Amino acid sequence: MELILAFDIGTSSMRTSLFTKEAERLVHTTAQETYPLTTTADGGAEFPPGLLREAALRCLEKTLGVLRSDAALAGAKIVGIGTSCFWHSLVGVGKGNKPVTPVITWADSRCKDDAAALRKELDERKTHALTGCMLRSSFWPAKLRWLRRTQKGVFNKVVQWLSPAEWLQREFCGEAYCAYGMATGTGLFNPSRLTWVPELLKHCHIRPEQLGRLGDEPTCLLPRWAEQFPELVDVPWYPAIGDGAASNLGSGATQPGLAAINVGTSAALRVMTEGKKAKAPFGLFCYRVDANRFLVGGAVSNAGNLRAWCLRELRLPDNPEEIECELLKRETPEHGLMVLPFWTAERAPTWRDDLKGAIVGFTQHTTAMDVLQATTEAVYYRLARIAEMVEKHEGAQPKYIVSGGIQRSPASIQRFANVLNAPLYPNDEMEASIRGAAVFVAEKLGVKLRPFKGGKPVKPKARIAAVYKRHRQEQLKLETLLGG
Repeated sequence: MELILAFDIGTSSMRTSLFTKEAERLVHTTAQETYPLTTTADGGAEFPPGLLREAALRCLEKTLGVLRSDAALAGAKIVGIGTSCFWHSLVGVGKGNKPVTPVITWADSRCKDDAAALRKELDERKTHALTGCMLRSSFWPAKLRWLRRTQKGVFNKVVQWLSPAEWLQREFCGEAYCAYGMATGTGLFNPSRLTWVPELLKHCHIRPEQLGRLGDEPTCLLPRWAEQFPELVDVPWYPAIGDGAASNLGSGATQPGLAAINVGTSAALRVMTEGKKAKAPFGLFCYRVDANRFLVGGAVSNAGNLRAWCLRELRLPDNPEEIECELLKRETPEHGLMVLPFWTAERAPTWRDDLKGAIVGFTQHTTAMDVLQATTEAVYYRLARIAEMVEKHEGAQPKYIVSGGIQRSPASIQRFANVLNAPLYPNDEMEASIRGAAVFVAEKLGVKLRPFKGGKPVKPKARIAAVYKRHRQEQLKLETLLGG
């Protein structure tokens, strides 16, 4: 048996798992390790790079431990390694791959003033047309400018700027390429020409040699790891792609008429297109998957992280079944609340990283469950706005394949279908991103994978969808009022 080892590097946890060469996950080989994200009142969201290395080592020991002990896998050989990693985040390193900065994540908004300054220096529409990215706090240009402005000594010590996954692969292999499917999320990359953008590098005060070497070529394990991980010796380790690209690959949303929606810590909606020239409507992103395919869509920063906040801060029941049972009873927004879900700086489609979260409509009758329901609905409203833009761009409503933590809650999927007023097709593989990492490797190995067939859809209820349409318009009015 030939197997693929896949990593899924998330903002708060890492997973490893083995897949067949046809990208079917061997669920019992899956390992997961969590690590804390440090947040600050001024918008910081970072963690030490060493946590990734420690999590990777523990995950590998667990996953490879199953491979060594499972008689059914005796004689199986790992033939490729792939990685999905959260986009838009960076770490500065010195000599010997030694970190000089923390991992500064996509959620870090301390650079919002620097993003605003860039928008005065550059034409954001032209920059978006060139890079597929907005001049906002999510992307590297603003983060690099902020680092230079606030920590110039640290900034000057950096030899290279890397994605977290590049840094981790260098720890194991000594070198790593920056995949097109990772460079595209920096905001410094031209997805049509497949090159870094010199003008933007100048505005960020960095040189081309300070960025990773572009390409999708694999590297191999360093000899010093051979004794600990003999199964990985001489196995091609392919460079990481962004989790959004991986999610489409893992969902099977790779053909016209299919769209992937992932609702996890954050959430996103994307369609994949083949072509050399990559472009998207202003407000949506355009990211490369590889040299031949690109994504058009939008992401929201607030999704599962808001649910986690509600569960923690509002002291909701510990039993998820109790919460699910209560949400199933609540088909419509009768709680009287209106929420702007901007706990973390928001992204598409309006990219208002200056707006803060808000809950309007509290009374003495308001309950913690009301707040949970209202924040959930608010997230879906944001995704519905992205869906409308994608549908206009595509010229038709695509078939929506949904994956992520939302799949654990039938009530949530039904509510989301009602808000979108479109059928949702739950993905067979809940963890689409890690499967996407395996699919990326399988494609490199020349394996032909089965196309998405689709299972039983969750259909919207017309009467309830009409109620949500009206409520969504009220939320838009509130956002306009508070946004000025």
